[in-house]
Amino acid sequence: MSDLPRRPLSADDTLPPVEPPNAGFLVQLFLVPAVIVGIIVCVYLAFYWLAHLGNDPQASLKALQRNTEGRWHAALNFANDLRGRDGARLKNDPALATQLAAILDAEVASGRPRLTTDGGEQARTLCGYLCRALGEFAVPEAAAPLLARIADPGIPQVAQAAVEAIAVLAENLHAANREFPDPAAVSAALLAASRTEDAALRSRAAYSIGVAAGDDGNARLRELLVDQSDNVRYNAAVGLARRGDVAAWETLGEMLALPDIAAAPGDEEAQASRYKRVVIVVNALRGAGLLIDAGRVAPAESIVTAIAVLEKDPAQDVREAATALRLKIGRLTTRGGKTAETAAP
Repeated sequence: MSDLPRRPLSADDTLPPVEPPNAGFLVQLFLVPAVIVGIIVCVYLAFYWLAHLGNDPQASLKALQRNTEGRWHAALNFANDLRGRDGARLKNDPALATQLAAILDAEVASGRPRLTTDGGEQARTLCGYLCRALGEFAVPEAAAPLLARIADPGIPQVAQAAVEAIAVLAENLHAANREFPDPAAVSAALLAASRTEDAALRSRAAYSIGVAAGDDGNARLRELLVDQSDNVRYNAAVGLARRGDVAAWETLGEMLALPDIAAAPGDEEAQASRYKRVVIVVNALRGAGLLIDAGRVAPAESIVTAIAVLEKDPAQDVREAATALRLKIGRLTTRGGKTAETAAP
């Protein structure tokens, strides 16, 4: 039998019949990806809105006026914006500070910050951030609401935040060539806070007295050098150093002598203690530098020895601060400056 000639294959023979796509196929091809993309965009916009809520101060104020759980986030954004790119414009707006103060006063008056529930904790957090935001201003109008919170130790968390904020406000006012409406009231409030039973409040007050109190603050800071709390004593010493008072030297020397703390990997408590020690020592080195600048007097030999030891400290921040201070002392002694042991009392 002879072979029959083979007909060449056509395109129609190699492909299945073409059928129009059904609705299910179109949904999978177009609609499902569109929904996924839409969800991603919505999530991005939500996070973008939360991150930039404070960029519009009026929007933040409206959010703060609503009784919602997320108000503390708006207060935090507001405080951060005052330190941001547009901060100079915002922090010099008295009307804005007054509006924020009204929100703080209303929240305290509501009684929520005094509750022991989760809602009370959220209210205290909100008030703390509101105090922080007021401290970032550079207008005298921000002082009164902070002083009111300092005078109310019944809400310790808020009083502590207000004491910290008044120190920041004092520095901002000084930089803007402004001053508190009633400097004596600021001093009185901080001195009173330094006499409470709350060690955390006394510690913050000791720091803020060094920044914001009047001349009557020196005597109180000297008294705080023998406080039972180390944090109080250390902040008092730094405050005195800021004011050029040589009574700070002994406690500064104690701070400089704090040994490094061994912290095993994963030991969070030891790591936190080590970090705190670094902060204390660096602050002592800076305080010593302030005293040297104020009196043009080199420290006692015991302080110089402690500084030399710290130049070999395991913590880089400590080493760098110690080296900078040694160089400062070296420049002073080269110019014939006195030491604390030879200077006139």
